[in-house]
Amino acid sequence: MTVPAETAQLDVRAYMSDVGRQAREASRAMARAGTRVKDAALLAIAAQLLANEAALLAANARDLEQGRAAGLDAALLDRLTLNTAGITGMAEGLRQIAALPDPVGEITDMNYRPSGIQVGRMRVPLGVIGIIYESRPNVTADAAALCLKSGNAAILRGGSEAFHSNRAIAACIHAGLEAAGLPRHAVQVMETTDRAAVGLLITMPEYVDVIVPRGGKGLIERISAEARVPVIKHLNGICHVYIDDRADRDKAVRIAFNAKTHRYGVCNAMETLLVAEGVAAQVLPELGRLYGEKGVELRGCPATRAILAQAVEATAEDWDTEYLAPILSIRVVPGLEEAIEHIHRHSSGHTESIVTEDIGRARRFLTEVDSSSVMVNASTRFADGFEYGLGAEIGISTDKIHARGPVGLEGLTSRKYIVVGDGHIRE
Repeated sequence: MTVPAETAQLDVRAYMSDVGRQAREASRAMARAGTRVKDAALLAIAAQLLANEAALLAANARDLEQGRAAGLDAALLDRLTLNTAGITGMAEGLRQIAALPDPVGEITDMNYRPSGIQVGRMRVPLGVIGIIYESRPNVTADAAALCLKSGNAAILRGGSEAFHSNRAIAACIHAGLEAAGLPRHAVQVMETTDRAAVGLLITMPEYVDVIVPRGGKGLIERISAEARVPVIKHLNGICHVYIDDRADRDKAVRIAFNAKTHRYGVCNAMETLLVAEGVAAQVLPELGRLYGEKGVELRGCPATRAILAQAVEATAEDWDTEYLAPILSIRVVPGLEEAIEHIHRHSSGHTESIVTEDIGRARRFLTEVDSSSVMVNASTRFADGFEYGLGAEIGISTDKIHARGPVGLEGLTSRKYIVVGDGHIRE
């Protein structure tokens, strides 16, 4: 029997209202949960994942079978695949998050005011976090763990291609929550693949405090345009490395090579290399040789092409493109001033790096470049929650309010003012 569209929409709306209400109720329990209880839940979930490996692999096999039938390409199928190593990795990730310091309840900046009251700030959970993501089933466990440790409730919407895998992981999460005495609704994996559910999730400020989209540019643009709930996100990773004319040549070559070729399809890979004209003739030939060995296509300005015969002409669009592929745009600039200006004009605000031995220029780059991560003499590939000591991350934020850069446990919390008096009244 075919369900009328109006009825289906009404059912989804009622379902999402229930999900939101249950998440809001669970968030209050999570906000008062102690570190020991939260860590016990994380360890119990890890144990459940390992104990239910067969069920997880069977559910994933169903998703893979349906994905092949639907014509998913090899790369997407690879991201969708769960295996024994992947399940072990999910469990280890949960244990690592359990071992991290708990940011919730931390009190800082307590000071006496002239009136006699004490004023300080306490770190608190955000409340209910909605996370929308694609393909990788392990994100279900990672996202749930980060939200739980930071005292939040989570509503998770994975891609329809991983529906059965995500449901199986959710069952392990619920069993672990209940074993620790926490509400199962603290983590809800949406039980519908209806796209209308996403539209409702991002427009329920009465239930949801923040949305974190993890996926392609199209998904993030849609969420950003339609959401009535604050969004933690980044659209592009157009990252730059600038080689200054006071750079150490060996450092410059190593950093520029690693920033591009360590991995291509990641948001912190370099997409544009800027080189000071004073050293272009010294560093570009060696880099051109190394990139050539890796099969990287080079797109350059006229000065670049005069040095590198294999480089094709860069278009205006190249400076604003996140390739996520073995393609690199290269521009020779007169110096630091022009490099910073190019970054201001074309950066997505993700990560930029300068290679220089001049402390003054390094300091100026750090001060004037307005991205979520700014580096000196280091590869952009370090822009990552694990590398920053956060233990794990929910994603990268290029916004300027609240969380910025890799978003770990602290980024999933906020701070409120607290005041302590002893019968004080304002005169």
